[in-house]
Parts: sequence; C-alpha cells; structure tokens
Amino acid sequence: MSFNMDLLKNLMEFNDKNSPKFTLFLNNQLYPISSTSITNSPIPVNEPTTRGGVYFSDKFAFKMKCVVDDLSVVPLLTKKMLGPNTEFGELKITTQIDINGKPITVEIFTNLTNSVQTPTSIELSMIIVKLESV
Repeated sequence: MSFNMDLLKNLMEFNDKNSPKFTLFLNNQLYPISSTSITNSPIPVNEPTTRGGVYFSDKFAFKMKCVVDDLSVVPLLTKKMLGPNTEFGELKITTQIDINGKPITVEIFTNLTNSVQTPTSIELSMIIVKLESV
C-alpha cells in the first residue's frame, strides 16, 4: 500500500478545513457522499501480514468513513465487502482539492471493511489502498 504521502496529507488537511464534495463510483453510477473523515489509525494485527491470502494489512492504515444517503447503493456493495467474500473489489471515490491554489482531482481507491445502514443512509468504513491525482 504505497501511495503519494504528500497528496494524502494534502487531502486530509483539505478535508478537515473545507469539507470538499466526494463522489462514490459504483457500477457506472455516481453516489454523492454527505460526510467524510480520513484518519491514520492502528488495525488489529501485531505485524504486517497478508490477511486470509486476500489482502495485505500493515499495523497502521489510512481509514476513510463516508456516509451515503442514497440507499440504492446497498445491494451493489455485496461483492465489495472484505471478509468471507474473496471476490471483493475496490471502491473508487473522487474529490477535488486545492493545492497551492490549483484545483486537483483526486481518485481514492479503497477496500470496504464495514458498513452500517440506518433508515436514511449507509456509513461505509474503508481502508485506503491507492491514491492518484488526475
């Protein structure tokens, strides 16, 4: 999980100060994200490891939580969730941030680790696996 740490730092700072708009791309559909947080936090492993032969996990990960208010996304997440499903896929999220006064589009690729559905929204917990500026 190597990515441009400067870009990630800029994204985290911009998100904290400006609340940019994020969009989830899934099955050729766009889903607006109503709130987003990005953190660097420990995960429950004692050393870097391959988890279940499916994905690599370090001792710390950059995690992202997003809330999607459009519940039509729920059935599309089935094959994206990590866990017993070995055919999971990455979720692509985009946003636009300013770096030194210049707008940059950022694509964030994540693995979905958990979701919590309420009557009006779904909160997605993810680990960032790739980050690109376009």
